[in-house]
Amino acid sequence: MTQSPQDLPGWAHDEMLGVLARADVARLKAFAEPLVADLPDITVIENRTGLVMLPMRDTAQGTHFHLGEALMSEARIAAGGYEGYGMRRGRDLEAAMAMAVVDLAVALGHAPEDCAGFLDREAHAQAQADHDTLCRVEATRVDMETF
Repeated sequence: MTQSPQDLPGWAHDEMLGVLARADVARLKAFAEPLVADLPDITVIENRTGLVMLPMRDTAQGTHFHLGEALMSEARIAAGGYEGYGMRRGRDLEAAMAMAVVDLAVALGHAPEDCAGFLDREAHAQAQADHDTLCRVEATRVDMETF
């Protein structure tokens, strides 16, 4: 029986997975690599790629529809009665596995300060990237009332 994951202080499990899913791939792999050596024997449950439907909502009508499919990589691993999960966009099984390793390390309570620090840094980088993108989008906005 697989136990429920431990929450990292300051991080709900779903928030943590959201940050890991968008984490820089090189930094994620570099962070996960040394974690593997200190974890108990890992069993790979799943490591695959596949297409998932991309749901969207029509803001005018409020109806939901599928925009298309997105290629995803997914990994599920287990150790010590806990599971680690990773799903990332694209065909990078190593990145999905690295995400699952970090999730498993957190669930096992392994290196919580390091994991929290990594998540904090990645969340900050993602927030900054999102802000920069929104600023670029805002710069292209046209006020039709001025014409």
